[in-house]
Amino acid sequence: MNVKVWTARFALVVSCVLMTTAPAQARFLQCAPFARDVSGIDIHGNANTWWGQAAGRYDRGTAPQVGAVMAFKSTRSMPVGHVAMVSRIVSEREVLLTHANWSRRGGIERDVRAIDVSSAGDWSAVRVWFAGVGDLGTSSYPLAGFIYAGKAPTVAEPGAPLPPVTIATAAAAPLAGALPLDAD
Repeated sequence: MNVKVWTARFALVVSCVLMTTAPAQARFLQCAPFARDVSGIDIHGNANTWWGQAAGRYDRGTAPQVGAVMAFKSTRSMPVGHVAMVSRIVSEREVLLTHANWSRRGGIERDVRAIDVSSAGDWSAVRVWFAGVGDLGTSSYPLAGFIYAGKAPTVAEPGAPLPPVTIATAAAAPLAGALPLDAD
């Protein structure tokens, strides 16, 4: 077999391997797109930017609510932060989370335990269940807070009258091919 044939075959094998590897890697979910999908909170970018991006767009606070996103701050071991959706409130200091990319790369975990370990009981630090130990992990993580799925009010308060809207005027010319309003 000459060098050209061997090189062509080698290149073909390598490209086949790469084609099967890329889709497998694409299946790994990151926490931010997964949290966006399950919570409906439309924020993009690294998890450590979610808290700031939510300001003025979504209500934020320090109390967990079902459907809210728990926003973790950056740490040395977690430089881009983490986000997880609160799936259930167990008690004043314990919730269940649904999130991705925590215990194993790209893995999804549903209803895993997270507890408030802050000294003030204000959800500023948590410990989260970790599959590697089958219990709460040994580290505690600082939180920025919770981003609530309800959008923050923009201009008018709820219940405020809406401005009038003009739908059509008598002087408006009909569109070409448009049927009259009373047509079937």
